[in-house]
Amino acid sequence: MNPIIELVLITLAPFLELRASIPYGILGGTLKLPFGLGSLNGLGMEWYWVFLICVVVNIFLGIVVYYLLDKFVHLVIKVRWIGKIYDKIVIRVQSKIEKSVEKYGELGVALFIGIPLPGSGVYSGALGSYLIGLKFKKFIIANIIGVVIAGVVVTLVVVSGDGLFGLFVK
Repeated sequence: MNPIIELVLITLAPFLELRASIPYGILGGTLKLPFGLGSLNGLGMEWYWVFLICVVVNIFLGIVVYYLLDKFVHLVIKVRWIGKIYDKIVIRVQSKIEKSVEKYGELGVALFIGIPLPGSGVYSGALGSYLIGLKFKKFIIANIIGVVIAGVVVTLVVVSGDGLFGLFVK
């Protein structure tokens, strides 16, 4: 398979995104997977190409997820009982936190997306943004900032490898 397609597919995978695709693209060699699942060969590509591909794909992924989520929710809330639950829970929460979202929403979402930890990323960032009522344009800004932060952090860790961990662990 084409290495760029491999990077794109890993970046699109929920729970993996660029947190997995950047190390996979940069690192060479073979990694033995646990429980006899075989092995995984890294691509050994130049870090700047891997960074660019994975960050761009991840940014577009967040935008598409938010957009599709909005369309899906508007379709599903037409079902009467789902619409009532949605109004009761989501709309009430959104109205209570509206001022905070308007003031801190983009920064909070950007940091949430940008911290490369399990459970954070553009899928959960888009869902959370939608549920708290962050507007689409503001989400796009937060998404771009957050993905770039995550991409830089993951790339620095992978490229510096031992040297970075040596600063924290003696």
